[in-house]
Amino acid sequence: MFSDRIEAGSLLAGRLKKYEGKPGVVLAIPRGGVPVAYAVAKELGLPLDVVLIKKIGHPNNKEYAIGAANLTDYFVIPHADVPSSYIIEEVERIRQRLKKMYRQFMAGKEPENLENKTVIIVDDGVATGSTLLGTVNMLRKSKPARIVIAVPVASRSAVEVLSEAVDEVVVLLIPEQFFGVGDFYEDFAQVNDDEVLYYLNKWKKEVLKTG
Repeated sequence: MFSDRIEAGSLLAGRLKKYEGKPGVVLAIPRGGVPVAYAVAKELGLPLDVVLIKKIGHPNNKEYAIGAANLTDYFVIPHADVPSSYIIEEVERIRQRLKKMYRQFMAGKEPENLENKTVIIVDDGVATGSTLLGTVNMLRKSKPARIVIAVPVASRSAVEVLSEAVDEVVVLLIPEQFFGVGDFYEDFAQVNDDEVLYYLNKWKKEVLKTG
């Protein structure tokens, strides 16, 4: 059990010390992954950026991910009970939201160059792994040297799936019974846009201060 996302990120950074100061980028999955990634990037001394990608939820259960979409691409696991019209509508809806997030979070900043670098993808937890699989598929086009997924907690099935897709999966807690990421945090309040900006700006100020 983690007290909050910042504590989880600090503990996660301890398992990633071998990447400290080396060519790499920490990529946060917004919104919940941003505080965790902030703590990781701060302790490892690595650049922090966000991955603008959202899961495509099943029409009967939005929390159940059947794929993911970003501004230019999408990834879907076929389901017989999900019509193609739903996918098209969801992808468009997600992209409208991502465009707003891009303007708000990036504020004109160019995305970090990932080529030949270790990319550490950070979220606050993983249930199915579908969103992260989509993220990995899209990030490979940027030609990183190594892709690492780092999360405080994940289901065993997700770890098995993700381990086949990336170079390394770092997880602090793999419970025998997994019902939801929030069950493993004392404070799992929803992260809003203002908090995302707070942590991104806080990291920038700390980098300038120490740089």
